[in-house]
Amino acid sequence: EEQLVESGGGLVQAGGSLRLSCSASGSTFDDDTIGWFRQAPGKEREGVACISRSDNTTYYAKSVKGRFTISSDHANSRVSLQMNSLKPEDTAAYYCAAGGRVPCGIGIMTIILMKDYWGQGTQVTVSS
Repeated sequence: EEQLVESGGGLVQAGGSLRLSCSASGSTFDDDTIGWFRQAPGKEREGVACISRSDNTTYYAKSVKGRFTISSDHANSRVSLQMNSLKPEDTAAYYCAAGGRVPCGIGIMTIILMKDYWGQGTQVTVSS
């Protein structure tokens, strides 16, 4: 299984922005679909967004649509999550995970959520 590394979290005021990055522990991604997920304290992990890097198909959870943008930087082998208009309820540990060559969508996001192992993630805290 491809190992991914998250970065870019931090503390921000409500209404602010953060940009998260996901990179492969090797030099390049092996997988086409990459997803972002988050888990708030006391809550289940949930899917946030995904992208199929080959054709830039994207999917967003309803709670973040219009505020978050996922993008793929092929040159630097990085998938980013631009988060704007952040709300206190966006506070969570954010994780990225790979979905092989299954097209990005709610289906693969649901499958990825069944993973047993997750990386360290990056913490996002939004203050009110």
